[in-house]
Amino acid sequence: MSTGLRAAVHDGRIVGWRNLKRVPRIPELAIFAVLQSIMFVLLFAFVFGGAIPLPGGGSYREFLMPGIFVQTLGFASITTAVGMADDMTKGLIDRFRSLPMARSAVLSGRTFADVVYNTGVLVVLMLTGLAVGWRVHGSAPRFVLAVAVLLFFTYAMSWLGVLMGMLVSSTEVAQQLGFLVIFPMTFLSNAFVPPSTLPGPLQPVANWNPFSALVSATRDLFGNPNPFVGHTFPAEHSLLLAFLWTIVLLVLFAPLAIMRYRSIER
Repeated sequence: MSTGLRAAVHDGRIVGWRNLKRVPRIPELAIFAVLQSIMFVLLFAFVFGGAIPLPGGGSYREFLMPGIFVQTLGFASITTAVGMADDMTKGLIDRFRSLPMARSAVLSGRTFADVVYNTGVLVVLMLTGLAVGWRVHGSAPRFVLAVAVLLFFTYAMSWLGVLMGMLVSSTEVAQQLGFLVIFPMTFLSNAFVPPSTLPGPLQPVANWNPFSALVSATRDLFGNPNPFVGHTFPAEHSLLLAFLWTIVLLVLFAPLAIMRYRSIER
């Protein structure tokens, strides 16, 4: 590893640790994130679970949990956007620029911290899912692969959050922009209902939605019910599509975030 790259990794780790240290200092961040996750699980499992039959049968709670995982990790990018916007408005980014540190550390540290933080949120979600009846029927390697896919997706979405945070002028606007972008992607997917229950024009949207690909891939890896529409490419190659979509998101938003950060420096 070159000296420059080693220094950038070191600086990014320090900035990432700085972001993680906010969690014990502001415990409300973690508490409300956990409570919101548990609330979604309980609401959908007990309020909507009995009203949504699955084509081909199966447990709705087992069908639900991968959708909850993906929804929560997707919405975590809004938290990233708010945090980045907060750092921008308080002048923290200007202070970072005055330090003898790698310029990339601000963004790489933020995204690294997001992955670590959301790993903890994912553990809480899984424990809550086990409590309401979710079970993993796949092998241990498939379980590990499912978690890795989810965290890879989290990393890609954190770059979207970083970009949104730098595009707006306040934390309030960052939150509104995040919901505007993430909310339709989550609910126009197969996260909570089988695509076959959606109106005809929306079924292709749900089938090719990045969130749907990830949800389907994790359902298959966990061994949970996974009804889909027809013998389409998304239905038969969900894991491949999940990887491709995640790479597309990363390749698209990481360079855009870096370009935006550099333009702010000027």
